[in-house]
Amino acid sequence: MRMNLLHASLLLSVVSLAIAEATADFECPPTVSLAFTEAHHYDDVDYDPNTGSSINGSFWTDSNTMETLHLLMLQTGRSDFDGLADNSFLGRNALIPFTDWTTFTGPFIDDAGWAVLALWTMAEYKAMRHQENVDEFLAAAATVYDLIASNWDDTCGGGVWWTVDHTYKNAITNELFLTLSAQGYLRFKNDTYLENAKKAWAWIESSGMRNAQGLYNDGLVFGTCVNNGETTWTYNQGVILSGLGALYAATGNETLIHEAEITIDATILNLTSNGVLKESCDDVKLEGTPCDSDQQIFKGIWLKHLQYFLIFARSKHPELVDKYKAFITSQSEAVSRFATDPHLDIGSVWYGINEGGSIFSVQSLASGIMAHVANAEYGTCLDI
Repeated sequence: MRMNLLHASLLLSVVSLAIAEATADFECPPTVSLAFTEAHHYDDVDYDPNTGSSINGSFWTDSNTMETLHLLMLQTGRSDFDGLADNSFLGRNALIPFTDWTTFTGPFIDDAGWAVLALWTMAEYKAMRHQENVDEFLAAAATVYDLIASNWDDTCGGGVWWTVDHTYKNAITNELFLTLSAQGYLRFKNDTYLENAKKAWAWIESSGMRNAQGLYNDGLVFGTCVNNGETTWTYNQGVILSGLGALYAATGNETLIHEAEITIDATILNLTSNGVLKESCDDVKLEGTPCDSDQQIFKGIWLKHLQYFLIFARSKHPELVDKYKAFITSQSEAVSRFATDPHLDIGSVWYGINEGGSIFSVQSLASGIMAHVANAEYGTCLDI
């Protein structure tokens, strides 16, 4: 499936306008300032303009970071990182017509999904800020989306494979396919996107990956296609939210709001400590096996996709903003008070004072920035 790029730069404004409208009635200067302070710290210290990549980062976490910084500029109308889209490693390759995206995104299908989200958000910023043609970014995103879609088959009744080796079907890859398809429909009004979103949700809903707590385990056992009972990572509970929100915006199906609330409430109940998000590998003390570099960004992704859910749902369900804004604010406050050091670096542990167990990395910094960005849009305005 190849999208029709005619007037695509105008169509993508459907989503960016939703972001702008969602923030039109709320902008808290202290939280916006905090988000930009940490974003500038990343840009000044952890971003290498020569390579267009984070220092000690990875492709998929960098894609998330690029998406977050451009989301922050879109929702505030600022241009602090103007030019970053084209300079980024992902953006540079989007501007090259002969980029081999199969090789570029690598064997992990979920990595490709993060790239599409980043390409779309960077394109939206470029189009909104400069009114410029962004067809190169959109063409790259369309190519990568098609690669993802081509990895869907009937094994386990459907679903996209995690890698090109086709040995594992998991939550995150299919949640990304859901949100990409639903958001793609909102952006481009291509019915194939909507059909894919509907089939992705139907498969996820029937897959058995959501457990009795209302949380999504990591994936399915190869061969038997049953829930593997593995870790309920926070980001598995987050990306599903943006997918359900976008599909709700496309269809008006109210059951999708209920399904999202089940998982949000289950996350708050089961994956927190002292009211703050906690990964199973998080520990304020240096005990056990700490979160790896991938896991250090998961909590921020949960908040970003909760933010997307609220963007898509708030026009008909403004009560959801009131329901979750205090929790969103408490995450940003915890990041500021417990996880941020005097140098503005942010650690991986948010829920309590670090006693040696928090890891300070570019991934954990990006995660903390995401918490502040979500709070700047939907939190309670407090001087933190």
